[in-house]
Amino acid sequence: MRVFVTGATGYIGSAVIRELMDRGHHVVGLVRSDRSAAKLTEAGAEVHRGDIDDLDSLRSGAAAADGVIHLAFNHDFSNFAAALATDLHAVEAMGTALEGSGKPFVITTHAHGEAAENVVLSLAKRGVRTSIVELCPSVHGEGDTGFVPNLISIAKTKGFSAYVEEGRNRWPAVHRLDAAHLYCLALEKATAGSRLDGVADEGVPFRDIASEIGKRLHVPVVSISRKEADAHFGFLSTLAALDIPRSSVATQELLGWRPVQPTLIADLQQSHYFSN
Repeated sequence: MRVFVTGATGYIGSAVIRELMDRGHHVVGLVRSDRSAAKLTEAGAEVHRGDIDDLDSLRSGAAAADGVIHLAFNHDFSNFAAALATDLHAVEAMGTALEGSGKPFVITTHAHGEAAENVVLSLAKRGVRTSIVELCPSVHGEGDTGFVPNLISIAKTKGFSAYVEEGRNRWPAVHRLDAAHLYCLALEKATAGSRLDGVADEGVPFRDIASEIGKRLHVPVVSISRKEADAHFGFLSTLAALDIPRSSVATQELLGWRPVQPTLIADLQQSHYFSN
């Protein structure tokens, strides 16, 4: 299958293109820079020049493909509404190019991204085999730049690793390579209109995460109040106190997906999170 991938050289995208090629697919990746183009070429994939703001490029890339995996997203939390609008337009452009084709179109859900999800669900009724993947607060693994590295950085700066109150609130998590496998299965097998839960760890107690960070950094592990959480965690304060366990049982049954990579705590016990 010729697969058009946006975000192909990103943290998750680079794992997805490797998984796709290992499964015999021909990958065409969207890139905007010479550096990304070289990286993609070195990985053995085909380069498609453009950007998620370049709707004509997205349409042509999707139209020439047998399927699309959309991973690109502008994670600019200072103007998140604009990032969501850009994503919506990108989904609409690629969806229009695929309409009536029966081809698969896999996207990632984002907070407050219901407009793009609604477009994808409507496309499922217009001849596109769409599916929506929901990932976890922690998509962990080597090269992670997300929430866990931020927690480590905060603990280094503050001199202690914190959790809120009793720290029993739970975070779901998935390893980057397990997530990449899920996207490939969604492309190959998901039914139109599917919602897929990218969860391996159904709920890791936040206190366990904080404790492992403290152990690795050799700093105290401390309970703080909800009132103190804003000052300590900054933009992560709300998430640090949320109890958000999730299950992927239905997704595993639908696609035969079986996460096999290390759990979040096991991954934190490796050196790559603390090597810098």
